[in-house]
Amino acid sequence: MTTATAPAKIILFGEHAVVYGRPAIAVPVTHVQASATVEAGPPGSGCTLIARDVDRTVHLADDAPDDPLAAIVRVTLGHLNAPEPDVVITIHSTIPIASGMGSGAAVSTAIVRALTAHLGHSINNEAVSSLVFEVEKLYHGTPSGIDNTVIAHARPVFFVKNKFMETFALRSPLRILIADSGIRSSTRAVVEDVRKAWEANRGRYDSLFMSIGQIAVMAHAALEGGEQSALGALMDGNHWLLRQLGVSSDELDRLVQAARRAGALGAKLSGAGRGGNAIALVTEETLDAVTAAMVEAGAKQVIPTLVT
Repeated sequence: MTTATAPAKIILFGEHAVVYGRPAIAVPVTHVQASATVEAGPPGSGCTLIARDVDRTVHLADDAPDDPLAAIVRVTLGHLNAPEPDVVITIHSTIPIASGMGSGAAVSTAIVRALTAHLGHSINNEAVSSLVFEVEKLYHGTPSGIDNTVIAHARPVFFVKNKFMETFALRSPLRILIADSGIRSSTRAVVEDVRKAWEANRGRYDSLFMSIGQIAVMAHAALEGGEQSALGALMDGNHWLLRQLGVSSDELDRLVQAARRAGALGAKLSGAGRGGNAIALVTEETLDAVTAAMVEAGAKQVIPTLVT
């Protein structure tokens, strides 16, 4: 039996603009994670995937090529040049689905690592990220690549699509609250809506994307310098720009405003928007007050995490 895990992620800065070549920053969230366990199956049984969290059983030989669970197994076997093994892969995840935390990429990453190890192979982070990216296209249509990158490397990432990827160290740990709005949101649908809006008014949207990218660059410097007050202000500015893109919602705005009033250093939506999560940067002293305020403002759950 072989087991592997993968963390969730949140985007700190750069949502949507990253799809258009602007910088973004994402960090892993280890307080919730996906796991995959591979066990030998009966001879001749082929590969079966069991995802009890979503009440799904997938038989590799029978499922459609665009099924993400089957697809990640197929691309992994292709990378290893290995035939379909007789195995049962059991998947479990504590990462909220459709909330901007990379649940699909984390499940795919855990499967790649567990299956590769079970078959006696090793694989580096770059190869894992590349395989997971292929399946991200099934989840998101035109993914930026940031989810698979930060989850595969399990480190903070400064990222420019198809150009640049740098893992980096934080000068000081970040206390982040992740508040679930309770509204599920399709990343693919929101990204497609933004693309349509950009095609209709490229000048306006390119200007917004440029401003979001500039904030990400300043945030990178603030993270490396341990300047958390500056980082909070940049989060506030990034949220305002995301509102101009039309990807926030009344529910997310309420969570962000409640966090700020309760003493957060900064707050913003995280991920595609129109649902999913709002995040708040807090101190040890303000953590409890901001948590309570976000719950009162409608958060279905608040996940505290320490990013190091």
